[in-house]
Amino acid sequence: MQPGDTLSGIASRFGSSVGAIAQANGISNPNFIQVGQRLTIPGASGPSAPAPAPSSGQRYTVQPGDTLSGIASRFGSSVGAIAQANGISNPNFIRVGQQLTIPGASGPSAPAPAPPAPSGQRYTVQPGDTLSGIASRFGSSVSAIAQANGISNPNLIHVGQQLTIPGASGPVSGPGPVTRPNPPGTAGGVSIQQLRAIMPHLSEARANQMMPHLNAAMAEAGINTPRRQAAFLAQLAHESGEFRYMEEIASGAAYEGRADLGNTQPGDGVRYKGRGPIQLTGRSNYRAAGRALGIDLENNPTRAADPDVGFRTAAWYWNNRNLNSYADAGNFDAITYRVNGGYNGKASRDAYYARALQVLGG
Repeated sequence: MQPGDTLSGIASRFGSSVGAIAQANGISNPNFIQVGQRLTIPGASGPSAPAPAPSSGQRYTVQPGDTLSGIASRFGSSVGAIAQANGISNPNFIRVGQQLTIPGASGPSAPAPAPPAPSGQRYTVQPGDTLSGIASRFGSSVSAIAQANGISNPNLIHVGQQLTIPGASGPVSGPGPVTRPNPPGTAGGVSIQQLRAIMPHLSEARANQMMPHLNAAMAEAGINTPRRQAAFLAQLAHESGEFRYMEEIASGAAYEGRADLGNTQPGDGVRYKGRGPIQLTGRSNYRAAGRALGIDLENNPTRAADPDVGFRTAAWYWNNRNLNSYADAGNFDAITYRVNGGYNGKASRDAYYARALQVLGG
């Protein structure tokens, strides 16, 4: 099994079928296969080695921020052709570091350097940045920057991502321009000082570790007003013990067999235990969050405990339940009920909320 492989893609490549391969290898769930797994392919002569990549076309290594449509446009290929050549069943799901064959592009390429950049400055995305803010700062436009960098979703950029800014002359040396501290409760996110004022037991080191991912997730999810941020931070502070716990302390065995959580396979309870600052739980929730975020959480559930993913799953959960609307209305009790399923820890949540409103000016 290679990164990006699916059972349907392998079956097509070897002229077999998903059912036959699943039966030959004792696979009960055809959607759950692992990189490095060895498969027997019925109907193919000899033991099956990982399928070689097609010989024609360039090789390209997926970079942060890449999309299949952007790569196809850059190389004059198509999404369908690249997906077929690489056995990709979901064109919205590619991984950084994944090796792709680009049909129709001549000659092999070394592990891909980023494609030649259009004229303009280079900028490194900083914590709290948005594409609209960067465009405004450099006198460019969101659409121009998105087009120049192959960005299909202008609301999704990552800290550390390198951008070319069309219309700005000369390279930027080092990180992008320093911006003024964000005022309380704006789309730019929260500061270290604000975060620690809301969560008084949060260490400065832990705050520095978490804040870039927290602010990026809030920006991505439109949690961008004092009321929304106060409600979101209050719930996360209580659920995670002020970011002390990014994984449920219990083993997760209590969730075994919970069909309402999608835990239908043996071991699902432990495998899909609560992770992230809002405790994403159950196979079905991991699958749904992963699909929405473009991350294979169903096959890599422990990623939900990593800050760069965990805060995004929390923001996904928040938006999936339309909690911004309750925050806008000041209905914090309704948010508590939808996060907790009841009102456990209400006094603690309310205290964090009151403190966050005071700090952020909500």
